Amino acid sequence: MRRASFTSSILSRTLSTVHDGGTVNLHPRLLRVALFSSSRTDNSNSRLHWFSPLLNSFSKSSGQAVSLGLVGVVASVATAASVYAKEPPPAEIIPKDVVLYQYEACPFCNKVKAFLDYYDIPYKVVEVNPISKKEIKWSDYKKVPILMVDGQQLVDSSAIIDQLSEKILPGKSITSVADEDEETKWRRWVDNHLVHVLSPNIYRNTSEALESFDYITSNGNFSFTEKITVKYAGAAAMYFVSKNLKKKYNITDERAALYEATETWVDALNGRNFLGGSKPNLADLAVFGVLRPIRYLRSGRDMVEHTRIGEWYSRMEKVVGESSRIKA
Repeated sequence: MRRASFTSSILSRTLSTVHDGGTVNLHPRLLRVALFSSSRTDNSNSRLHWFSPLLNSFSKSSGQAVSLGLVGVVASVATAASVYAKEPPPAEIIPKDVVLYQYEACPFCNKVKAFLDYYDIPYKVVEVNPISKKEIKWSDYKKVPILMVDGQQLVDSSAIIDQLSEKILPGKSITSVADEDEETKWRRWVDNHLVHVLSPNIYRNTSEALESFDYITSNGNFSFTEKITVKYAGAAAMYFVSKNLKKKYNITDERAALYEATETWVDALNGRNFLGGSKPNLADLAVFGVLRPIRYLRSGRDMVEHTRIGEWYSRMEKVVGESSRIKA
């Protein structure tokens, strides 16, 4: 009876919830974490092909040509490394104590983590239980992400990134008003459009909903009983909620909407490695952050297979690199 009562309690929390960024979704309160699932793989790429031209030059060219070839290879490698490199700020302006209160699968939390990882800012993570929220009872703000920076509370993912940028990038140069407007435009597009096509995709059917909740319950802060209940009750609830989201945002075909959104982003790149040019800007980090939770789910795999976003996403994985999270 207690378990049945607990399940009923969970399913009763399916009233509307206001998410980070000010958008309203009809998600269960306890399952706000369930917007997206997250998975990350560290891909190691062989660099042997970089040196094959050099090996050929040994057999075909003079010593001078080989030397020139070596210089060229080294220069190419150095150029590639400089393009796909993190941008850590000077040590003296890096915050000393950064703590992120999050749900592991939350897209807005992943947006903040993409920023922290790219700028190599060490941070600790507190995984919030979405049912009790006991980890953030001290705060008047009851949503995630919450970022504590040297004792100062920052909230709302886009506002967090803006405030952190002011702290760690005081000398950031804006090449033109047009560039700044482009970055701002696409950051807003992420919050106002892209995130809304993801939820209907990862809960498109029962198998994909269960796939998402399998990750969520494995990585979230749940008790044993909550894990069992949330996985199955949550997947069922979100399957039906996703249908309401389709109506709310006028989505008729989930995958088509996802593919259209990603193609729109690739078109915005206009042949550039990143929207920021040779290096990612805040819009690149925002898109990457919200897509990262779904990348290795079925919806994310389909997205990469059926659109042109794969190359950009791979570049972002390389440049953002390993997490700067401090392990407990």
